[in-house]
Amino acid sequence: MEGPRLIARRIALAGVLGVAGWPTGAEAHLVTTGLGPVYDGLLHFVLTPEDLVPALALALLAGLRGAAHGRRALFVLPVAWLLAGVLGLAAHGSVSPVLTAISFVLLGGLVAADVRLSLGATTVLAALLGLAHGYLNGTAMAVPGLGASSLAGIVAAVFALVALAASCVVPLRATWARVAVRVAGSWIAAIGLLLIGWAIRSGA
Repeated sequence: MEGPRLIARRIALAGVLGVAGWPTGAEAHLVTTGLGPVYDGLLHFVLTPEDLVPALALALLAGLRGAAHGRRALFVLPVAWLLAGVLGLAAHGSVSPVLTAISFVLLGGLVAADVRLSLGATTVLAALLGLAHGYLNGTAMAVPGLGASSLAGIVAAVFALVALAASCVVPLRATWARVAVRVAGSWIAAIGLLLIGWAIRSGA
């Protein structure tokens, strides 16, 4: 026969699980931190794989190519992201998720293949990525009227991510370490292929 303490514990556990499983409201575009729009934008970037993963892939690619490429990506990507985001704030619309997934495949594939890009090619890639994703962020934030402060938080997060990731990859000389970075790129490309397949199947 079960004791009263065991029964009480089971009732308490059931109550905790019930509260934890209770559905709550979901944020469609931006997570509210309560710390202001800049931090909201920063957290939005961190919690949005569609933006975070391609930026990380670019940082890995630039890091594999050396310090000069890392510095170029560090400054070109956030500036392009900011400029396109400002334009996006005045626009409304949506983009097919297939286009976002293409950046996964392209950048992840370049990292996996360890393609020896010129400094100019790295600059173009960083600019295109920043323009595309910055515009998408701007249009998403124009709907709830979040404005430039949230966009500034996103750009700050992009800058920090590229600085940290590229600086970790640049000094790598051991073959196994560079192979590990390339494996990460292959995973990113594979995720992009899965996203494209899912979007096509869903009719996006």
